[in-house]
Amino acid sequence: MDTNQQEVPEYAQKGKFSALMEVLKVSTKLGLTSFGGPIAHLGYFHNEYIRRRKWMDERSYADLVALCQFLPGPASSQVGIGIGVLRAGLIGGLVAWLGFTLPSVIALVAFAFLLQGYDITGAGWIHGLKIVAVAIVAHAVLGMGQKLTPDRGRATIAVAATAVALSWHTAYSQVLIIIAAGVIGLWLYRKKAAEGIPDLQIPVSRAFAVFCLVLFVGLLAALPLLRQAGEAGWLAMFDSFYRSGSLVFGGGHVVLPLLEREVVPTGWVSREDFLAGYGAAQAVPGPLFTFAGYLGAMAGGITGAVVATIGIFLPAFLLVVGALPFWNGIRNSPKLQGALVGINAAVVGILLAALYDPLWTSAILKPMDFALAVILFVMLIFWKLPPWVVVLTGAAGGMLLGLM
Repeated sequence: MDTNQQEVPEYAQKGKFSALMEVLKVSTKLGLTSFGGPIAHLGYFHNEYIRRRKWMDERSYADLVALCQFLPGPASSQVGIGIGVLRAGLIGGLVAWLGFTLPSVIALVAFAFLLQGYDITGAGWIHGLKIVAVAIVAHAVLGMGQKLTPDRGRATIAVAATAVALSWHTAYSQVLIIIAAGVIGLWLYRKKAAEGIPDLQIPVSRAFAVFCLVLFVGLLAALPLLRQAGEAGWLAMFDSFYRSGSLVFGGGHVVLPLLEREVVPTGWVSREDFLAGYGAAQAVPGPLFTFAGYLGAMAGGITGAVVATIGIFLPAFLLVVGALPFWNGIRNSPKLQGALVGINAAVVGILLAALYDPLWTSAILKPMDFALAVILFVMLIFWKLPPWVVVLTGAAGGMLLGLM
């Protein structure tokens, strides 16, 4: 049966406009408060979309995270786009991306124009935000671990994934860990099909999905040729950022050397301005890929910021929309359910590894840092305070620790 036609999507039942406004409101709140990098963002998403609003179940969220880990591009942004599409259709995916991305793009463009030359990397409130990310990810690891690693086999896969992720740092290590976990899960759980996997309503036709995948490959192949054949200008910038966004595995930080090779040798941005912008990017919420907005603004003002931002994020959108309509079939295949069990356990292990490095190692530098992290963790898990309260508390706590 075609899962795309099973029932009327939820966003159609409740009114498309109201669903879009709901997605915009929640994603913008996340865009204003999600500090700490892509792994921390998955923790924020889990808290907001899954725990509080229950837009997806735990298993489906973990499957979506695993899918986006397979795809090149910014995994956290792709997860957000996927949730937006599932909640409110194609426009919902676009709105989710805008809400999550625009706050940091605007902030970094402002940095490009107004704050060059200021060193903010040592500010106490930034250190406090790093500690917030530790608490958020610890909360996510605990919640996902309870659901996705309930037995000895899956817990072992998660611990093994943690050990490999911490000891083997390459651009493709996460993808290879997930593949290995899928093979192990297929072997261990081949006779034990997962129960109760909900069949998600995916409001994207397979024909349109194939179009998106073809467009992704076509642009990747055609843009360099068009750049060589005609005037460079904005097309050259779009090609550079589109290619960077298409060829990155392993998170936002991996894109930095690619971007540096694209913008520094060409003279668009000096090495000093590149490093200053990278420091500024650590101070704002949202995805690190919005660093492209800063680089575009440095190279070509507002127009450059728009071209660079669209260029680097377009591959992520095309790949997610192209993959989602085939997702239900993959998730519900009896032969692949065992593989997904292993993959979900590995996702928990990868999150646990990221909790230690880079989050813990860069944020917990002294006993008082740990004390603040524990307070923030308790605020989340026992007091059940909203994330924005925890973020403000962490920033204030970091400033206080800086004065001690």
